[in-house]
Amino acid sequence: MDSVVFNHTSIIESWDQVRPSGPMLDDDRLVGLPPGARRYLQHAIAEGERLATAVRLRMHGHIRLKGWYPFEADEFVDWGRGFVWRATVKIKGVRISGCDSLENGIGATRWKLFGVVPLVMASGSDITRSAAGRVNVESIWLPSVLADRKVSWTENNASSPKATFSAHGERADLAFAIDENGRLLSVNMPRWGNPRNSPFAYYNCGGFVDEEGTFTGYTIPTRMRIGWHFGTPRFEREGEFFRVTIDEAEYR
Repeated sequence: MDSVVFNHTSIIESWDQVRPSGPMLDDDRLVGLPPGARRYLQHAIAEGERLATAVRLRMHGHIRLKGWYPFEADEFVDWGRGFVWRATVKIKGVRISGCDSLENGIGATRWKLFGVVPLVMASGSDITRSAAGRVNVESIWLPSVLADRKVSWTENNASSPKATFSAHGERADLAFAIDENGRLLSVNMPRWGNPRNSPFAYYNCGGFVDEEGTFTGYTIPTRMRIGWHFGTPRFEREGEFFRVTIDEAEYR
């Protein structure tokens, strides 16, 4: 994948300086949680594993623009600061390189033809709010942050736990579906955005988990179908926009 450098790569540049600093996952941290929440966290995080605050993901898949096109990407998430998603998409043989980010409270998206010619350069409060929602729902790839005591867990039944927290300037109400072993089946939440150029508002965004994998003590979704209007017929018809496979995950 071509290397593309933008002006806002501080999370990437400082990745090698990130060191594991969180506490260990133990029974004390799970006391008082609803059964489904405990089952999910115990499945996602190995007992005694240090609670990571950052993850680097390598991924590939297909993204829906006017059609479905293949992409390769890596993503750096530093929970206290945000994320940078750096990707290359092939559209009819043409490589378009881009970067979506939320760093230090500022969201941006920048895409370039051949890594040189600007195609999309967007920022502002709506982009920031949407990026904040994105990283919050992607906490499923950094499940250690969901073990934080500031996360409030509720559930109607043990198969449908819900995590509520505030991060990156946005409230997150994550609704999970899990099986009897705690494996994640789906996740969704209201996220600020403008799907298909609709007016900016909160739309339900989420995805189905088709496969999972384990990386150094963390069991996370490794193949997903993600999109807007989750839980309605519009998801299949027009909302799904991201089909992703996680190839590697490195935790810090």
